Amino acid sequence: MRRIAGIVLAVLLIGGVVAAVVAGRDTGDTSTATKTVRGVIGSEKAEFFADPEVVKALAAEGYTVRTETSGSWAMDGLDLKGYDFAFPSSKAPADELAEKYRVREPLPRPFYSPLVVVAHRGAAEVLSRNGLATLEKDRGVLDMDAYLTAAEAGRTWQQLKGADRYGELAGLLYIATTDPTTSSSGALYLAAASNVANDGRVVTGEADIRRTAPLLHDLISVQGAQQPSSDAAFRDFVSGVGNPLVLVYESQVAALLAGGQKVDDLVVLYPDTTVNSDHTVVPVTDEGRALGELLSTDSELRRLAARYGFRPQGSAKEFTAATAALTTYLTPRLTVRQAPVPTSEVLHEMARRARGR
Repeated sequence: MRRIAGIVLAVLLIGGVVAAVVAGRDTGDTSTATKTVRGVIGSEKAEFFADPEVVKALAAEGYTVRTETSGSWAMDGLDLKGYDFAFPSSKAPADELAEKYRVREPLPRPFYSPLVVVAHRGAAEVLSRNGLATLEKDRGVLDMDAYLTAAEAGRTWQQLKGADRYGELAGLLYIATTDPTTSSSGALYLAAASNVANDGRVVTGEADIRRTAPLLHDLISVQGAQQPSSDAAFRDFVSGVGNPLVLVYESQVAALLAGGQKVDDLVVLYPDTTVNSDHTVVPVTDEGRALGELLSTDSELRRLAARYGFRPQGSAKEFTAATAALTTYLTPRLTVRQAPVPTSEVLHEMARRARGR
C-alpha cells in the first residue's frame, strides 16, 4: 500500500509541475528581458523619461533606461565612461561631445523645441503697447530688434507706457535666462540675439564676436545670478517668483498646459528671430545609438514625446494632435525666423565674454 501511495503521489507531483508549466505559458505574460541603458540628459527631459508610459514603451522594445541630469554644456566636463549616451538639449554641445568621444555621424535627433519667452499678462501688454511685441489672445510675437535696442539703451519698465499700472514691473527691462556657459537655452539665447545684432548673419569669427560682445554682456550681466537650468527657471516663473519675462523651451510650456495645470496670466511670446533646440543623442555605445534611433522612429515614443511638448522631427502630426486644445497659447506651425547657430567654439567664446570671463 505504501508503494502504491508513493507512486500515486509522484504522479500527482509530476502532473502538478506539468500543469504549472502549461499555466505559465497560458498567462499571456509577454514581458521580455531588458537591457539597461545609462545616459546623461538635460533636465527638461527628466519627466519624459520618468513617465510610466514611456518606461513601458521602452520596455516593450527591450530597454530599461537609467538617466541622470546635467546642464547641456556642463556635460563636456563629465566622464561618460560607463554611460551609453548623452542627450543634451541642442546640437552644438552634442557636436562637441561627439568629437571628444569620436562618435560617428549622423547623430540621432529625435525631437526639437523652439525657444520662447513666457510673460505675465501685464508685462506682455506693456511690451505690446510700446511696440516691442504683438499679441493674439494668450500668445504673441516678440520683436527682437526692438527689444535688443531697448535693452542696449538700458531702458527700465518705468520708462514704458502703461507700466505704472503694474507694481511688479520695476527696474531694468530684461529677459531672464540660464547661465550660457553651462546651459543650452542660455547659450542659444546668445545665438539668436547675436544674429539680430550682426545684421542677420551668423557670428563666425573674432570680428563678429567683438562686434556683438558688448550687447551680449549687457543682456547677461544685468541678470546677476542665473539659474543653472531652464527647468528651475520655469518653475520659479510658474510659482510667481522672479522676473516677469523668462526664456524657456516651448516644450516646457506645452507639457505644463497639457498636464492640466493653469497659469492664469500666462502669455507665450515667440521671438521673431529664434533658435530651435535640437535635442541630440550622442551615442557612446551601440546600445545608446539604437536607443536614439528608437526615440526617432517608434510611433508610440514619438506620440509621448509630443505629449511632453517636444516636436518630433519630420511629420508635425504628433505635435499638432497633442496641442490641439492649446492653440490660444502655442503656435503649431512656426512662422518665425530660425537663426543659424554658431559653431560650439564660437558659442563658447561668446558665452565666456557675455559672462565677463
